Amino acid sequence: MAKSSSGFSREPFITALLIVTLFCITQYSYARKNSVLIYIRDDVYIDYLQFVADRDISLIDNFSGKNIRRDVVDMIIAQQALKLGGFDHRFSYAPGKVNFRNTKMLQNGKLLISFDSYWKQDALPLSDKVYISDEVIRNGEYVAGIYTSPKNKKTLSVKKLSDLKGLTAISTPKWKTDWHTLQRLPIKKLTREDSWLSMVRMVDIQWVDFILMPFNSTPDRSFTMNKVHLIPVDNIGVVLKDSRHFVISKSHPKGLEAYLAINKGLKILRQKGAIVKAYQQAGFFIDSNIVKIINP
Repeated sequence: MAKSSSGFSREPFITALLIVTLFCITQYSYARKNSVLIYIRDDVYIDYLQFVADRDISLIDNFSGKNIRRDVVDMIIAQQALKLGGFDHRFSYAPGKVNFRNTKMLQNGKLLISFDSYWKQDALPLSDKVYISDEVIRNGEYVAGIYTSPKNKKTLSVKKLSDLKGLTAISTPKWKTDWHTLQRLPIKKLTREDSWLSMVRMVDIQWVDFILMPFNSTPDRSFTMNKVHLIPVDNIGVVLKDSRHFVISKSHPKGLEAYLAINKGLKILRQKGAIVKAYQQAGFFIDSNIVKIINP
């Protein structure tokens, strides 16, 4: 039997360590196997982890601070609503460059729910394949900022609707509400790009003048991700006239259970004023006395 210089036998210790390690691996594999797998865009997942910081999701009631954004608030509200509604299953996450692929997975039952809420206009065409929750963001509550490069002086000088003439914007028709809103603005050109990351990069390098984005929670409301840095036009907003909802797969074995639970939980959160409070604290719901809405 191998012994250390102090006479202590290391073999029982090593054996115990191996047993503990194997137990942890087995427990992790079991937890992942018996949890509901959710696909999350990697940048959102990173902000989510940093904001939550191992806190109990159900106990979070302050949504101010770093790394908070509309997508992260959506994730937390969805989980709180599910829990309040009696959905007790655990979640595990698979981050990556997911975007519209999630819609296909919802339709075929490989994804239970999108924690990133959908515009109603985008959700309704999927209604034969998905359940549509009650509103999480009501019609008229979503006010977007006109985000551009800090070097784009022409865009930053916008004060009224007519100032948009000569400017270019970027979005995707897959986001019907965003696309239709931009089509109604007096802009020079609307460029299509289906990748959100590509959109912000194109605005950052000034290939396109601006993108509509939810106001960020940073003190100056700026958005920064890796080398991309965008800022909003001061005190100017564009209202997107639609409501947002969570969509749940009808083909997933837990779909109906999740749908009934999230609606029950959303009602509870709405009655408590928790939903509006969360988006206000996150800097997403903007004081209409400060931000001027320029689109009719």
